[in-house]
Amino acid sequence: MTDDKPQERVLDASAMKAFAHPLRMAMYNYLTDHGSATATMLAQHLDESTGQTSYHLRQLERHGFVEEDTGRGSGRERWWKPVSYTLHGTEVRDDPSAELPVRMMLQATIDHRATTMSRWLEQALDEPQEWVEATVNSSATAPMTLAEATSMRDEVFAVLVRHLEAAREAHPDPDDPTTRRMRVYFDSFPLTR
Repeated sequence: MTDDKPQERVLDASAMKAFAHPLRMAMYNYLTDHGSATATMLAQHLDESTGQTSYHLRQLERHGFVEEDTGRGSGRERWWKPVSYTLHGTEVRDDPSAELPVRMMLQATIDHRATTMSRWLEQALDEPQEWVEATVNSSATAPMTLAEATSMRDEVFAVLVRHLEAAREAHPDPDDPTTRRMRVYFDSFPLTR
């Protein structure tokens, strides 16, 4: 990446409608939580048939939500990894038919975040102290202009991108025992009046 802004995938209404399927969102969440997986692994985890997960993986691939992890697997075994995306919510203004899929995607994202954070909270007392100290849960509120909010968003994204890309380069082996998958949530929105 040549600049500090994250590369964003533009999602059209077709992609959002394809993603707004409960099994596809569950598969995507599994991949983001656990890393690359095969259709068989997803089927076992989600109590589905391999035929179902294979079909839905192809649909996710077609719309750019997953891609083959060519560094894993051998022969006929295909491993899949998630592809990041960003939703601004403005997509609905350009295509009103996207409103329901966007709402479904955002609600599923919020639900998954809450579940993931709750799971961490339940196990944090059993985690090594240094990993607990490396985590943060913070909330801050301040009056801002639109320009200030946009500037803050861009700077935070630049820091996230820099650290995430450096970590991916430094640790290409997903099974490296010195690493753990770290989740970063960043939400910024105006409070309702």
